[in-house]
Amino acid sequence: MRQAILCGYYGMGNGGDEALLAALLQMLPKTVKPLVLSAQPRATEKLHQVEAVDRKSVWSILQAFKQSEIFIWGGGSLMQDATSARNPFYYGGLLGLAGGMGLQTIAWAQGVGPLRYGSSQWITQRAFSRCDRISVRDSKSAKLLSDWDINCLMAPDPVWALASEPVAQMWDLPAPRIAVSLRSHPQLTSERISCLIEALSQLQQATNAYFLLVPFQPSKDKSIAEQIHLALPQTSKVMTETNPRSLKGIFRGVEMAITMRYHGTIMAAAEGCRCSSISYDPKMSTLMAELDLPGWELNHLPNDPQEISQIWLEYFANGEPLSQDRLSSLVDRASIHQQLLVDL
Repeated sequence: MRQAILCGYYGMGNGGDEALLAALLQMLPKTVKPLVLSAQPRATEKLHQVEAVDRKSVWSILQAFKQSEIFIWGGGSLMQDATSARNPFYYGGLLGLAGGMGLQTIAWAQGVGPLRYGSSQWITQRAFSRCDRISVRDSKSAKLLSDWDINCLMAPDPVWALASEPVAQMWDLPAPRIAVSLRSHPQLTSERISCLIEALSQLQQATNAYFLLVPFQPSKDKSIAEQIHLALPQTSKVMTETNPRSLKGIFRGVEMAITMRYHGTIMAAAEGCRCSSISYDPKMSTLMAELDLPGWELNHLPNDPQEISQIWLEYFANGEPLSQDRLSSLVDRASIHQQLLVDL
């Protein structure tokens, strides 16, 4: 059995990235033993039932590389400098180390960029040019690599194909249900949060809906969910799920989702839910355009709660989820990422 190091934004408490890891493990051949680089190795081992080591321990990383034959890099937006200029150096450095030590290198389900600095672009181009196999999850990433004369497969995000698990306590909650997943962001000011809470209150009064407040990264999102719950205590519940399959399963039992999280939108749409999104990032804007979802750029969010609630209400009453044919196509195409793994 060959050992593969799995490198991504794992163990950070982000439901979307844990879902990517779960999807990768779902697609990984049984003949490959995974070893995950994680910020919380014990938590990763418990959650995913795999071996993990500390992603910041130089000694642990070197020992892991010496014992492995494959380096799987991804998925998600690892090579970008929007959240931190250090990201390309860390992930690019690990990829360079893997290649230098003779490991087979696979860039899996990558979303490339934004890359604002020349140093980030140079490191990213050099890193991808050294990969043995590459898949990306969006057309902008594919075009960037093509501009660098680097070949890759392109397919939808692997989380489309992640198997979900039902959440038993869901069925004891009042219906209809609307899932809400907001995230902290500098442009999500206290004024905008207050505006969204008032819009949600108006939506609740018009639909008699029960809100499931779903923090995808509790360390950053839970305070916003609790603020909404405080304003709507009788008609909302904060639902924190660490298991990404159960997190996706939440959306089985809701009629509509309102989300700022990229993977929240994917999970909701994949489970047959109507979605309205608020974009804080180019990847979210691209996803909204591809799926033709109603919503706003965060910096263009209306100041009038009634304007927001009316759009939500119209979509709740008359909107449609993705067609079964469209959904099946996305799930099938997302499985293309598995092609990079089948003969490891």
